[in-house]
Amino acid sequence: MRKISNTRQFFGTDGIRGSVDNGEISAEFVMKLGWAAGKVLAKQGSGPVLVGKDTRISGYMFESALEAGLSAAGVDVRLLGPMPTPGIAFLTKSTRAQAGIVISASHNLFHDNGIKFFSAEGTKLPDSVELEIEHQMNHSMTPVPSQHLGKARRITDAPRRYIEFCKSKIRTDLNFHKLRIIIDCANGATYHIAPKVFEELGAEVILHGVSPDGLNINEKCGATSPDILKKLVKESRADMGIAFDGDGDRLIIVDHQGKILDGDDILYIITRSRIKKLNGAVVGTVMSNLGLENAINELELDFFRAAVGDRYVMELLLEKNLTLGGETSGHIINLDLTTTGDGIITALQVLETVLLTEKSLSELTSSVKKYPQLLKNIKFDTNVDITQNDELNNAVHDAQQDLGSNGRIIVRPSGTEPLIRVMVEGENKGKIEIIAEELVNKVNSVAAKLH
Repeated sequence: MRKISNTRQFFGTDGIRGSVDNGEISAEFVMKLGWAAGKVLAKQGSGPVLVGKDTRISGYMFESALEAGLSAAGVDVRLLGPMPTPGIAFLTKSTRAQAGIVISASHNLFHDNGIKFFSAEGTKLPDSVELEIEHQMNHSMTPVPSQHLGKARRITDAPRRYIEFCKSKIRTDLNFHKLRIIIDCANGATYHIAPKVFEELGAEVILHGVSPDGLNINEKCGATSPDILKKLVKESRADMGIAFDGDGDRLIIVDHQGKILDGDDILYIITRSRIKKLNGAVVGTVMSNLGLENAINELELDFFRAAVGDRYVMELLLEKNLTLGGETSGHIINLDLTTTGDGIITALQVLETVLLTEKSLSELTSSVKKYPQLLKNIKFDTNVDITQNDELNNAVHDAQQDLGSNGRIIVRPSGTEPLIRVMVEGENKGKIEIIAEELVNKVNSVAAKLH
């Protein structure tokens, strides 16, 4: 068999993503991608491929394009409609499909969209399969003979199946009737799922971001914009607020005082309640706060850091034979319960801990003494890997020496957007602000020379 290049042209750390308006991702491209994926998958089995989407308007166009491409490759299609990404992963596995495809750009606004894949096991596709799909994209698109074209139909009860799956992951003796919770669904894929999960478990639920119109996904709502949720929690005297992102695989929580709890806080809460099931360690990322690492170590657990991206957290979990890991952004993976990051199930684990311990969220996170951390995003659209630049690396080295052992600096390209991210963490807030500004200026200076 011909060797396939390891150079990626389309796939990033979380599938394929781009702007619809400027043609970075188009109907023609998605149709051919569906065909290429179908050709590769057809070699591995004969089962159908599931296709789900979030609520952005371009999802209609790309759903039809994927259906056409997969059918042209001779693959049957099962259409799920709007569904959270982890729900598509669950249904892919439970229906014995050979793959699942998600049409979503996660936390991005409506004018972006993307495609990501799940294997038959409900996990991200292996790199080798993604590379084979990219290789297939180089061939001319030719449909199979008419009698072998794939057929498509809708799975109409997909939301109910996933709702019951989520509810099954929490103890049946727990009753949420004493809890008042605000749920912000980001006008995204959880809008018709999450409210039912929490209401059917007995909670008093106040809703926000549950009126998608195709254009308002992630717009001033959801996990990336929690300020409105903070206000609503205080006004409603709620026990907490839970905000999902547009595709439902991550969350941010606001406690009853209006304090935002990020993925580090959430990971710690779950760690506390599952210590005996964690095989001695937890996985975070290079962006996880030093305060989280210290708090995890105080529980007599090791803390391992993966590269940023849930696929890298998953890789390290599997490598170390561990079950729990997560990112500061709110992606939490618990392999005892799910095959991928799942915002709703993560929220249920937090609520279970609150009910069993009879402690507030602020009490449960009191041991996490976070270091000041500053994150800056710089627009950067060149294909050159700026992180290999000597001038920039020397500046980072000098800044790290200035911070000392109780500080960290991360300069990295985003895996999902045309950005360079600069993170500075340390004990002195004023110092990290100065260092971050100096490094942003250095990135801009180096970038100007590279153009």
